[in-house]
Amino acid sequence: MKNAFIDLLTQIRISFDWLPGTMASVLVLCAAALMAEICSRIMTKLVLRIPGQKRGAFVRSFTTAMQRPARVMLAIVFVATALPASGFSYRTMQLGGHGLLVLFVLMVGYAAIVAMRILSDAYLARITGKDDRDDILLRTHMTQVRVLRRMADILVGLLTVGSALMTFESVREYGLSLFASAGAASVVVGLAARPLLTNLIAGMQIAMTQPIRMEDLIIINGDWAWVEEITATYVVLRVWDWRRHIVPISWFLENPFQNWTHNSAALIGVVFLYVDFHAPMDRIRVRLREIVHGSALWDGKVFDVQVADCSAHVMTVRIIASARTAMRSWDLRCEIREQIIVFLRDECPEALPRERLAHVSSLAGHEALMVAPPIDRPPPGAYTGPAGP
Repeated sequence: MKNAFIDLLTQIRISFDWLPGTMASVLVLCAAALMAEICSRIMTKLVLRIPGQKRGAFVRSFTTAMQRPARVMLAIVFVATALPASGFSYRTMQLGGHGLLVLFVLMVGYAAIVAMRILSDAYLARITGKDDRDDILLRTHMTQVRVLRRMADILVGLLTVGSALMTFESVREYGLSLFASAGAASVVVGLAARPLLTNLIAGMQIAMTQPIRMEDLIIINGDWAWVEEITATYVVLRVWDWRRHIVPISWFLENPFQNWTHNSAALIGVVFLYVDFHAPMDRIRVRLREIVHGSALWDGKVFDVQVADCSAHVMTVRIIASARTAMRSWDLRCEIREQIIVFLRDECPEALPRERLAHVSSLAGHEALMVAPPIDRPPPGAYTGPAGP
């Protein structure tokens, strides 16, 4: 087949003898590229006719995405095969063949990256089709696929460029001597690339050990932040007010941090209520139970009301209630505060914190007035939780 193809191009070259030699040679190569385009279109149409709802659809979509690099590689093969029949000089054919080889190596690397992205996107689309975004296994797979895909892109890119450069004799000799000697140049390059290598290795550790995952809720600088994107060298954290923290990925292996959704997205929210000693705890407890049990945000697992502490002026009532996610827990706590404050104001005003006045008789017969300090903030040491949205 190869000989028949070359004979055909030779006949085409002969038919263009009336043209200048360079132009006739270029037309032969263009004819080879045109034949490659026709063959690629025929093969693409045949593949796109494969039946099937699932596998057939994937093959069709994969072919559509890969047709551009495949056409370029096929054209390179046809043009390289047509070089002997083009009529160029030996030197020109040698340089052209080397250029086509470099281009072919680069296109193979590009095709490998495109293929990996198509496969990973198909896998992510299949696992993210679920409605439950809080599935730990789902977020684990999303994190591993995205981190490892970026690592693979970098690795394939480096190998592709290195392979293309190794086709040059001078570069190949220098690379072999460098590997053999392991001289000072490699040490300098290693020191210069230390931050990049540190983050790349940290990215592999993140993908394997999973201290953070996609859409994990963590606490950083006192803010709630969701893991929005994990790249090969840094992590993008989305704060509740839409700010973004860009953090080197190695930071998560070198510093302690809070991950509120590491094993489960469910959380127990805490609300502190400060009431007077005359507060009817039985009525307050009944009302709190009605609020929590009637809320769609409560997951039905944990609820309790206790007098956790008291000072000289108020009692501290701790209410705990669980929710499926951190945001639901935040909204549930806000709902509990709003409704219990309305209840105390309208039906139990005696439970509200108040100032007390005490008249104490002095030894001189005069009256001294002692005023207790106003209760305008929680007692020192009370839990307030991290800043939320």
